[in-house]
Amino acid sequence: MSRRLRLLATLLLVLFGVIVAQAANIQFFRAPALIASPNNPRNLNPSGNFPRGQIFASDGSVLAYSVKQNSSYYPYRRVYPDGSLMSGVVGFSSPYYGEWGLEEEYNGFLAAHPQPPQSFEQLLAPTSAADSVTLTIVPALQRVARVALGKTDGAAVAIDPKTGDVLVMYSNPNYNPVPLTSPNSVVAKAAWDLDLKRDSNGFQPLGLVATEQTFPPGSTFKVITTAAAAVSKPADLTKSFIPNRNGERCTTLPNSNLLLCNSGLSPCGGNVAQMLPPSCDPGYALLGIDLGADYMFKAATSFGYDAVPPLDLPGTVPSYFPTAASFANNIPGLAYSAIGQENVRSSALQDALVAAAVGNGGVMMTPHLMSFITAPDGKILKRYKDSVWKTPLTATQSQVIVPLMENVVKFGTASGVGFSAADDVAAKTGTAQTGNAKKNTDDWLIAFAPATDPTIAVAVVVPYQPTPNFGATIAGPIVKALINAFFAMQSAKTAS
Repeated sequence: MSRRLRLLATLLLVLFGVIVAQAANIQFFRAPALIASPNNPRNLNPSGNFPRGQIFASDGSVLAYSVKQNSSYYPYRRVYPDGSLMSGVVGFSSPYYGEWGLEEEYNGFLAAHPQPPQSFEQLLAPTSAADSVTLTIVPALQRVARVALGKTDGAAVAIDPKTGDVLVMYSNPNYNPVPLTSPNSVVAKAAWDLDLKRDSNGFQPLGLVATEQTFPPGSTFKVITTAAAAVSKPADLTKSFIPNRNGERCTTLPNSNLLLCNSGLSPCGGNVAQMLPPSCDPGYALLGIDLGADYMFKAATSFGYDAVPPLDLPGTVPSYFPTAASFANNIPGLAYSAIGQENVRSSALQDALVAAAVGNGGVMMTPHLMSFITAPDGKILKRYKDSVWKTPLTATQSQVIVPLMENVVKFGTASGVGFSAADDVAAKTGTAQTGNAKKNTDDWLIAFAPATDPTIAVAVVVPYQPTPNFGATIAGPIVKALINAFFAMQSAKTAS
């Protein structure tokens, strides 16, 4: 009898051990796969079945939250207090169209998910909740960008050069995310169809011009051409480049009958210090030819061209500069590329990064929108750590360019914008011909301030403008409004 009891007890212990081992296997080892499995009933339910985490701006204001509603299918609905002001960045969470923007980027945190057990009871019955995300965006500056841009298509981006914090990212056209979150499929589809409809410039509201569209950067690219000389051929900084036709107003491009003339047919030329402030097109074209395709391509890619900027936002596209080999039989193309025309294309984000890198001693910080992520109990789970993306210049090389961009504001093409002397703004204008039937221009201005120790870098692009317009007159006032507002806010903080 005792032998049978021992066998039974042993069997029971073995079976109990198997149960414990299997429970541990499921709870700890297989849990991640089971949570992510498409057969998990939680994942078969729509995103609105649980309240999502909140999204906050840098000032603590709420940009997105979930509210309970009387619906068994969709018990929680997403709310966006600022509507279209933040929609391009924050995105939306819809029962029919899923997640877009930062709602998609940080869905793993914002969607309800099992929380680490804090007690034995929670170990046996895990609880689910969502984390919250705080951004770097400054709502007050975002509103300034919206007012300054008005209803005109375009984009404004502002970055902290020292950290890569994205302070402003606003675009037109944009969309209202509220109807997309409606539990009524008819309402949601009508909004979806409207937001996919392209405007007269071919832009969809459901997108972000700042990161998803590229345009010829025009003369803002002369900053990179200057950088190419500073890095690869310093002698070209002091070499004189004089247009050879029409009283130094135009130059004949090699291997062609093409005549490249200065904007407004004004005479120009000389060394880099003499050419950048007035933005001499034929002179910089000659500089680009003298530098050569290899050095120009090297400079463009060192600033991030031909690579997707590592921004934490889906849909971000790369800017483009042609390969060196493509210029082998196209020297005129190299001349136009050196002044930001031809096939060169840049996003507003990319041009803001160029300005930020020059202002930050040649170091381009990784752009980012997430500041930190908090657990349901308020504990910080993840804080963004500043990192370097590119280092196109040394500090010494960047200091060759900074005073030239200051002179653009003092007596060059941006002198009429009206920047405050106290703000010490360094800038570069750009007016690129789009090549369309209307001969429109893409108008740019990039800037950073204070030039000696910048705390903000800005890029604004307003595409498809009538030919008489320029970067200084169209994009300039928007950049000025952002810089003025930024320093006013800094002063208010200091005073308080």
